[in-house]
Amino acid sequence: MSGNLLKASRHLAVALAAFVLSAQAHAQDIPRLPSGKPDFSGVWQTLSEADYDLEPHVGRRDAPPGQGVVAEGKIPYLPEALELRQDNYENRMQDDPRLKCWSLGVPRSVYHPTPFQVFQRDSDLTLIHRLGHQTRTIHTNGSLHPEDGEELWMGDSRGKWEGDTLVVDVDDFNAETWLDRAGNFHSEDLHVVERWSFVDKDTIAYSATLEDPQVFSASWTINVLLHRRRDPGFVLIEDYCQTLEYDQFYPHKGDK
Repeated sequence: MSGNLLKASRHLAVALAAFVLSAQAHAQDIPRLPSGKPDFSGVWQTLSEADYDLEPHVGRRDAPPGQGVVAEGKIPYLPEALELRQDNYENRMQDDPRLKCWSLGVPRSVYHPTPFQVFQRDSDLTLIHRLGHQTRTIHTNGSLHPEDGEELWMGDSRGKWEGDTLVVDVDDFNAETWLDRAGNFHSEDLHVVERWSFVDKDTIAYSATLEDPQVFSASWTINVLLHRRRDPGFVLIEDYCQTLEYDQFYPHKGDK
C-alpha cells in the first residue's frame, strides 16, 4: 500500500471511529424507557408554518410566509381533486374544520401550532391535543388494524420499532379533516406512514408519507421538527373552542 493510500485509509478509519462514537453518544443521550426503547414522553410543539400551508407560500392576510414542508415541493393532486382544493382555499375562512373545533386528524394534529403531550409505555403512546379534546393512541404491542375498521377522525395507529425510529401505520380515516388551513385535503382512502425519531433529547424529527388514490397521483412526504416545551411549570390548557358561541351563558371569574 502506498504512503498516500495508507494515510487516506488511516483518515477514513479515524473518521469512521469518530462517527461511531458520536452515534453511540447520541444513542445514550436520548431518553429511554426501562425496556431501552426511545421515550417520546413530554410536551412537544412545532415552530414550522406547516399548518398554514404545507406547500411553499408567500405571506397573506391569514398566514405568514413559509418555505413549505413537502419533500417533493408540491402535493401531487389528481386534476379533479385540485379543483376541489382550490374551492377549499377560496372558502377557507369559513370551511376549515379547525374553525368548527373539529378534530384535526393525522398528520395535521402533529404540526398544528399548539403544544401536545405524549405519554408513553411499552404497549402504546397516548397523544393529548388541546383543540377539540383530541386523544390518539398509537399501539406498539404488535397488534394489527381491525379487519373491518370503522372510519375514525384520528385514524387507527399501529406502530413498530425500526432501531430507534418509531414507524406508525395509520389507516381507517374519515374524510372530514383537512391537512392545513389552505384547504389541502384527503378522502376516506387516506393512508399515512409516520416516522418519529430523536435528533437530540429535546428535538424530534417527524415525517409522514401520505397516499390516497382518490386525491393524489402519487405518495408524498412532509417533514417537520418538533421541539420539547421546557418552560418551568408548563402544562396543557384545554381549548374549549366548541363552547365559545355559548360563552355568554357561562359565569366568568369576577362575575357576581
